[in-house]
Amino acid sequence: MNNKDYKINEDIREKEIRVVDSEGNQLGLMSSRDALEKAYSEDKDLVMIAANAKPPVCKIMDYRKFCFEQSKREKEAKKNQKVMEVKGIRLSSNIDTHDFNTKVNQARKFLENGDRLKVEVRFYKRSFAHPEYGEELLKKFAEAVSESGVVDKQPKMEGRRYVMFVAPKSAK
Repeated sequence: MNNKDYKINEDIREKEIRVVDSEGNQLGLMSSRDALEKAYSEDKDLVMIAANAKPPVCKIMDYRKFCFEQSKREKEAKKNQKVMEVKGIRLSSNIDTHDFNTKVNQARKFLENGDRLKVEVRFYKRSFAHPEYGEELLKKFAEAVSESGVVDKQPKMEGRRYVMFVAPKSAK
């Protein structure tokens, strides 16, 4: 919830609200004017934390400190999440075994880092006459990386290339 989503102090216009003090104790139902006076007497703010409740719930707290702690929590959560990238691997329809093994090893590294793979086989000039070679190559590739990843999208022909997506195996 964004800081702008909260109503504070004079913005709260409901007749009756449920009030919680700064320690978390229920103060019961009050008029918004009485609750605001109580908050001002403690030199704090009245913040509506649950607008959809019947009656709405307001808490007496230091609003600036609340906003600071909330932004701090959001930054921490953002820092801990991992963004999944899509790495690309291109193969030729007439690739040699050593080159193929090198690409497989590279793909395993990507998958172990938690990245998705977009594997494509490009067809040049006359090789386009045999697209079945590309499909066989992708199946062989999927089998080679099967211990690190799972085929997310099956091989599909797109123009002059075969494309397949491989996702990392979930660590359970």
